[in-house]
Amino acid sequence: MKNFPLFALLCLLASCASDTPKEAMTNKTVDYPKIPVTYTETKKTEHTDTYGDVEVRDDYHWLEDDNAEDTKSWVTAQNETTFGYLEKIPFRKAFEDRMTELVNYPRIGAPNKVGDYYIWSKNDGLQNQSVYYYRKGEDGEEKVFMDPNTMNEEGTTAIGLLGSDKNDRYMAYRRSEAGSDWGKIYVRDMETNTDLEDELEWVKFGGAGWYNDGFFYSRYPAPKEGEALKGNNLMHSVYYHKLGTPQSDDKLIYEDKTNPTFYHYGGTTEEEDYFVMYAAPGTDGFAMYYLPLDGKNLPNKKPIALFPETTQKSSMIHNEGNDFWVMTDVDAPNYRLVKINLDKPGKEDWTEIIPEGDNLLAGVNTGGGYLFANYLEKATDRWYQMGFDGKDKKEIQLPGLGNAGGFGGEKDEKKLYYGFTSFTYPYTIFEYDVESGESRPFFQPDLKFDPTDFEESQVTYTSKDGTPVTMFLVHKKGLKLDGKNPTYLYGYGGFNISLSPSFSAFRIPMLENGAVYAMANLRGGGEYGEEWHKAGMLKNKQNVFDDFIAAGEWLIAEGYTNKDKLAIAGGSNGGLLVGAAMTQRPDLFAVAFPAVGVMDMLRYHKFTVGKGWIPEYGSSEDPDMFPYLKAYSPLHNLKDGTEYPSTMVTTADHDDRVVPAHSFKYAARLQEAHAGENPVLIRVAVDAGHGAGKPISKTIEEQADIWSFFFYETKSPVKYGVEG
Repeated sequence: MKNFPLFALLCLLASCASDTPKEAMTNKTVDYPKIPVTYTETKKTEHTDTYGDVEVRDDYHWLEDDNAEDTKSWVTAQNETTFGYLEKIPFRKAFEDRMTELVNYPRIGAPNKVGDYYIWSKNDGLQNQSVYYYRKGEDGEEKVFMDPNTMNEEGTTAIGLLGSDKNDRYMAYRRSEAGSDWGKIYVRDMETNTDLEDELEWVKFGGAGWYNDGFFYSRYPAPKEGEALKGNNLMHSVYYHKLGTPQSDDKLIYEDKTNPTFYHYGGTTEEEDYFVMYAAPGTDGFAMYYLPLDGKNLPNKKPIALFPETTQKSSMIHNEGNDFWVMTDVDAPNYRLVKINLDKPGKEDWTEIIPEGDNLLAGVNTGGGYLFANYLEKATDRWYQMGFDGKDKKEIQLPGLGNAGGFGGEKDEKKLYYGFTSFTYPYTIFEYDVESGESRPFFQPDLKFDPTDFEESQVTYTSKDGTPVTMFLVHKKGLKLDGKNPTYLYGYGGFNISLSPSFSAFRIPMLENGAVYAMANLRGGGEYGEEWHKAGMLKNKQNVFDDFIAAGEWLIAEGYTNKDKLAIAGGSNGGLLVGAAMTQRPDLFAVAFPAVGVMDMLRYHKFTVGKGWIPEYGSSEDPDMFPYLKAYSPLHNLKDGTEYPSTMVTTADHDDRVVPAHSFKYAARLQEAHAGENPVLIRVAVDAGHGAGKPISKTIEEQADIWSFFFYETKSPVKYGVEG
């Protein structure tokens, strides 16, 4: 589809600049002294919520008001405690220096061809945000197209390109500040590289679908003063904006007053003959509509439902006139591709192009006059090229087993681009010749370390109920299975999100110091199709926590680590995962990193876009779901007098996806319940959000704090030099 926006409602998860630290400064004995920590005494204000006939105390309810002076003072005091502790860790600065050194290498994104122009992103190494460059033709002069680093001194402005008009003259783009989901849409004239006067506010989720001299987009009504970062977002509606006119003149295309919590988003087809719209009650399932366009006027009729049920997932991939190629899970939990004629849309008249297989059909792209099908096989990517009839299928030879994405473009393009990465293979861009099927490296990063010093593998372990679960492991070559290796177990397990291998320079300092990185493909994710997802949602959510706990037990049983060396980490839904696992099995883990987590499962749906997660989690207002949510809600399952793992909760003051109140209340209750002398802290990032658009400088600081805390709390040796 032309300019089709990516629908992103979630979340996944970050003085020796040139010389190797001297061996004389190596910490060999690992006799780390205890760092004293004094917590801010958090006041308790009696508050009770009632669910049916059940009353639930919430004495830290007052922390939900992020604008209150008491809350701001509490955050300041907590940060003083946390950073006071971190600053005493002797190798913290060395981790930050090493991270800065490792990340400082050029990285670029795959080019997109827009008319005569090629556009790509590039980061020289330590730039807070990547810069967009462009050139006219393959041999044109490289010029800066957009540099978000010049738009904000702190480097907290993020830019996302939304697509060009049919004549490839204008580019719509979204600009967001300080990590917020809120953004504004602007339009840039590509010939003059200057912005038009158009500015569209209160945009969240969606893109720009061009048509004639304007585009379709989605937005919310302006929130009340003081409610922008926490208020309940309602009435997400579709508008059409004509260039050169004020936003107040935009035409309302679609709204649904009977379902004010629904999200509505969409885009136009390559020939701009249809606007295709999706209506989603949340993050699981959506209806699909289409609106015919005549190329002249803006239609006055409403979009027509092709898939009216919001319990299925069907996406339009391509069209030729009235024929729609649709990827769907209808009667196919591993997905399939069908062709539907709009004059005969019934299932009995569908033409099957790509049948459902044993492996998940993760996506289908179009480019150069072909279909490109992406399959996940044991959580690693396979790509195939074929005709629009599904015939002449051929596998594209990737560099190895890992994560690959791309193969998209308009039908007349003969060169497409894709990126490939694995845990030990840095993100590399390849140019793909559509006719010959051959790939050649287009950009390979020049690293300051050797990723082949490390090895990756995939294992299968058994969960509590006997279900086999896969897990990736990364570590130094020649690792000894003596049970003494610090191990960092990462998971997510939700929202149909698949975790595949990917490279991160931020992970190298951990691996250099002998740690094991483990990433489990838990139920609730999308790695093995819709049935795998359903096995970890709603009333089955406990399966996710059982899978994660079983991963930790397997790592100990197989000699990778022991309970005093094992850390768990996850963000957003993964933060919920960590919070639930550490409350259910506090004895199993030494360290916990719940990041921007959903910690209050009884009230999560009352903030910003939280009600969109009800299809995944269920709601506490549903008497049938209330006992399940209360049974695992991290906030409500902390028990007084329990020794919990050393914990560093992380959140951000501009997180309007999972509002920081979740982490605030959880940290306050954890500090109250914790009986051990080991630290339980909260780190609140300032001018940051859920993770998107976080500046490199802030990422380095936060990741250095995480690795320092991890190694210090597991009493593991660090080869980097220490100060003093």
